[in-house]
Amino acid sequence: MKEVDIYDFDKTLVPFDSGSLFCFYCLMNYPWIIIFLPVIFFPGLLLICRVISLTTFKKFCFAFLPFIPLQKAVKNFWDTYEKDVHKWFFNRKRPCVIISASPDFLLNEISKRLHFDHLICTKHDRNTGCIIGENCFYEEKVRRFREEFPNTKVIDVYSDSLRHDQPIFSLATGQCYHVVDGDLRPFRYSDVYCSK
Repeated sequence: MKEVDIYDFDKTLVPFDSGSLFCFYCLMNYPWIIIFLPVIFFPGLLLICRVISLTTFKKFCFAFLPFIPLQKAVKNFWDTYEKDVHKWFFNRKRPCVIISASPDFLLNEISKRLHFDHLICTKHDRNTGCIIGENCFYEEKVRRFREEFPNTKVIDVYSDSLRHDQPIFSLATGQCYHVVDGDLRPFRYSDVYCSK
Protein backbone atom coordinates (compact mmCIF):
# COMPACT_ATOMS: atom_id res chain seq x y z
CA MET A 1 0.00 0.00 0.00
CA LYS A 2 1.28 3.46 -0.91
CA GLU A 3 2.12 5.80 1.97
CA VAL A 4 1.82 9.60 1.84
CA ASP A 5 1.80 12.64 4.09
CA ILE A 6 -0.97 15.25 3.80
CA TYR A 7 -0.34 18.98 4.04
CA ASP A 8 -2.75 21.87 4.13
CA PHE A 9 -1.35 24.86 2.23
CA ASP A 10 -2.46 28.28 3.49
CA LYS A 11 -0.94 29.27 6.85
CA THR A 12 0.64 25.82 6.91
CA LEU A 13 3.26 25.72 4.16
CA VAL A 14 3.13 29.51 3.80
CA PRO A 15 2.36 32.12 6.51
CA PHE A 16 -0.60 33.64 4.64
CA ASP A 17 -3.88 32.88 2.91
CA SER A 18 -2.76 32.72 -0.71
CA GLY A 19 -6.16 33.44 -2.29
CA SER A 20 -6.72 36.60 -0.25
CA LEU A 21 -3.14 37.77 -0.74
CA PHE A 22 -3.42 37.19 -4.48
CA CYS A 23 -6.56 39.36 -4.61
CA PHE A 24 -4.69 42.14 -2.80
CA TYR A 25 -1.66 41.67 -5.07
CA CYS A 26 -3.87 42.00 -8.15
CA LEU A 27 -5.55 45.10 -6.75
CA MET A 28 -2.14 46.71 -6.27
CA ASN A 29 -0.86 45.73 -9.72
CA TYR A 30 -4.09 45.99 -11.74
CA PRO A 31 -5.90 48.85 -9.98
CA TRP A 32 -8.78 48.94 -12.47
CA ILE A 33 -10.21 45.80 -10.86
CA ILE A 34 -11.34 47.99 -7.97
CA ILE A 35 -14.65 48.20 -9.84
CA PHE A 36 -15.23 44.58 -8.73
CA LEU A 37 -15.09 45.38 -5.01
CA PRO A 38 -18.90 45.81 -4.71
CA VAL A 39 -19.32 42.45 -6.48
CA ILE A 40 -17.26 40.85 -3.69
CA PHE A 41 -18.39 43.07 -0.80
CA PHE A 42 -22.13 42.32 -0.92
CA PRO A 43 -21.72 38.50 -1.04
CA GLY A 44 -19.12 38.91 1.72
CA LEU A 45 -21.78 40.47 3.94
CA LEU A 46 -24.17 37.65 3.11
CA LEU A 47 -21.47 35.13 4.04
CA ILE A 48 -20.83 36.85 7.39
CA CYS A 49 -24.59 36.82 8.07
CA ARG A 50 -24.67 33.11 7.11
CA VAL A 51 -27.15 33.73 4.33
CA ILE A 52 -24.89 32.08 1.73
CA SER A 53 -22.24 29.36 1.94
CA LEU A 54 -18.50 29.79 1.47
CA THR A 55 -18.82 27.90 -1.83
CA THR A 56 -21.43 30.39 -3.07
CA PHE A 57 -19.28 33.31 -1.92
CA LYS A 58 -16.34 31.92 -3.87
CA LYS A 59 -18.36 32.22 -7.07
CA PHE A 60 -17.81 35.98 -6.76
CA CYS A 61 -14.30 36.29 -5.26
CA PHE A 62 -12.38 35.97 -8.51
CA ALA A 63 -14.78 37.68 -10.92
CA PHE A 64 -11.91 39.95 -11.96
CA LEU A 65 -9.85 37.13 -13.52
CA PRO A 66 -10.99 37.75 -17.12
CA PHE A 67 -9.69 41.32 -16.84
CA ILE A 68 -6.09 40.61 -15.87
CA PRO A 69 -3.24 38.68 -17.56
CA LEU A 70 -3.77 35.72 -15.25
CA GLN A 71 -0.77 33.59 -16.13
CA LYS A 72 1.60 36.54 -15.78
CA ALA A 73 -0.05 37.66 -12.53
CA VAL A 74 0.26 34.20 -10.97
CA LYS A 75 3.89 33.86 -12.05
CA ASN A 76 4.82 37.28 -10.67
CA PHE A 77 2.90 36.59 -7.46
CA TRP A 78 4.92 33.45 -6.77
CA ASP A 79 8.16 35.14 -7.85
CA THR A 80 7.46 37.46 -4.92
CA TYR A 81 6.16 34.99 -2.33
CA GLU A 82 7.78 31.61 -3.07
CA LYS A 83 10.56 32.51 -0.62
CA ASP A 84 8.02 32.45 2.22
CA VAL A 85 7.43 28.69 2.02
CA HIS A 86 8.52 27.20 5.36
CA LYS A 87 11.90 25.50 5.06
CA TRP A 88 10.88 22.36 6.98
CA PHE A 89 8.68 21.38 4.03
CA PHE A 90 11.78 20.67 1.95
CA ASN A 91 12.86 17.90 4.35
CA ARG A 92 9.81 15.72 3.75
CA LYS A 93 10.22 11.95 4.02
CA ARG A 94 7.31 10.65 1.97
CA PRO A 95 5.35 11.65 -1.13
CA CYS A 96 3.21 14.68 -0.31
CA VAL A 97 -0.43 15.37 -1.06
CA ILE A 98 -1.31 19.04 -0.69
CA ILE A 99 -5.01 19.56 0.02
CA SER A 100 -6.25 23.14 0.00
CA ALA A 101 -9.35 25.28 -0.38
CA SER A 102 -7.30 27.75 -2.44
CA PRO A 103 -7.87 27.97 -6.21
CA ASP A 104 -6.19 25.65 -8.68
CA PHE A 105 -5.17 28.48 -11.03
CA LEU A 106 -3.03 29.86 -8.19
CA LEU A 107 -1.61 26.68 -6.66
CA ASN A 108 -0.74 24.87 -9.89
CA GLU A 109 2.23 27.21 -10.39
CA ILE A 110 3.70 26.75 -6.91
CA SER A 111 3.02 23.01 -7.18
CA LYS A 112 5.31 22.84 -10.22
CA ARG A 113 7.99 24.96 -8.58
CA LEU A 114 8.07 22.96 -5.35
CA HIS A 115 7.49 19.57 -6.98
CA PHE A 116 4.35 18.58 -5.07
CA ASP A 117 3.67 14.90 -5.66
CA HIS A 118 -0.03 15.62 -5.85
CA LEU A 119 -2.29 18.65 -5.46
CA ILE A 120 -5.97 18.64 -4.54
CA CYS A 121 -7.60 22.07 -4.40
CA THR A 122 -10.67 24.08 -5.31
CA LYS A 123 -11.31 24.17 -9.03
CA HIS A 124 -12.12 27.43 -10.79
CA ASP A 125 -13.03 28.41 -14.32
CA ARG A 126 -10.11 30.56 -15.47
CA ASN A 127 -12.34 32.38 -17.97
CA THR A 128 -14.95 33.50 -15.43
CA GLY A 129 -13.29 33.08 -12.03
CA CYS A 130 -16.27 30.99 -10.86
CA ILE A 131 -15.78 27.99 -8.62
CA ILE A 132 -16.41 24.59 -10.23
CA GLY A 133 -17.96 22.00 -7.95
CA GLU A 134 -17.48 22.17 -4.19
CA ASN A 135 -15.04 24.25 -2.19
CA CYS A 136 -12.22 21.89 -1.10
CA PHE A 137 -12.79 22.48 2.60
CA TYR A 138 -13.39 20.47 5.79
CA GLU A 139 -14.91 17.04 4.97
CA GLU A 140 -14.68 17.73 1.23
CA LYS A 141 -10.89 17.42 1.62
CA VAL A 142 -11.27 13.83 2.84
CA ARG A 143 -13.83 12.98 0.17
CA ARG A 144 -11.56 14.27 -2.60
CA PHE A 145 -8.54 12.48 -1.11
CA ARG A 146 -10.38 9.14 -0.87
CA GLU A 147 -11.70 9.57 -4.39
CA GLU A 148 -8.21 10.06 -5.83
CA PHE A 149 -6.32 7.75 -3.43
CA PRO A 150 -8.65 4.90 -2.43
CA ASN A 151 -5.87 2.51 -1.34
CA THR A 152 -3.38 4.90 0.19
CA LYS A 153 -2.20 5.04 3.80
CA VAL A 154 -1.77 8.48 5.35
CA ILE A 155 1.13 8.68 7.79
CA ASP A 156 1.53 12.31 8.93
CA VAL A 157 -0.84 15.28 8.54
CA TYR A 158 0.13 18.95 8.77
CA SER A 159 -2.27 21.89 9.17
CA ASP A 160 -2.60 25.24 10.89
CA SER A 161 -6.27 24.70 11.77
CA LEU A 162 -7.35 22.27 14.48
CA ARG A 163 -10.93 23.37 13.94
CA HIS A 164 -11.28 23.21 10.16
CA ASP A 165 -8.95 20.31 9.44
CA GLN A 166 -10.12 17.75 11.99
CA PRO A 167 -11.30 15.52 9.09
CA ILE A 168 -7.86 15.30 7.50
CA PHE A 169 -6.13 14.97 10.89
CA SER A 170 -8.33 11.92 11.48
CA LEU A 171 -6.62 10.19 8.54
CA ALA A 172 -3.18 10.21 10.19
CA THR A 173 -1.83 6.83 11.24
CA GLY A 174 1.46 8.40 12.31
CA GLN A 175 1.78 11.92 13.65
CA CYS A 176 -0.44 15.02 13.50
CA TYR A 177 1.31 18.40 13.30
CA HIS A 178 -0.36 21.67 14.25
CA VAL A 179 1.50 24.44 12.42
CA VAL A 180 1.62 27.65 14.48
CA ASP A 181 3.50 30.63 13.03
CA GLY A 182 5.58 28.21 10.97
CA ASP A 183 6.50 26.00 13.93
CA LEU A 184 5.55 22.33 14.02
CA ARG A 185 3.70 21.20 17.14
CA PRO A 186 3.16 17.43 17.13
CA PHE A 187 0.13 15.94 18.84
CA ARG A 188 -1.85 12.74 19.00
CA TYR A 189 -5.30 12.89 17.46
CA SER A 190 -6.90 11.34 20.55
CA ASP A 191 -5.34 14.02 22.80
CA VAL A 192 -7.13 16.83 20.94
CA TYR A 193 -10.28 15.20 19.58
CA CYS A 194 -12.62 12.78 21.32
CA SER A 195 -12.32 9.91 18.85
CA LYS A 196 -11.58 8.96 15.26
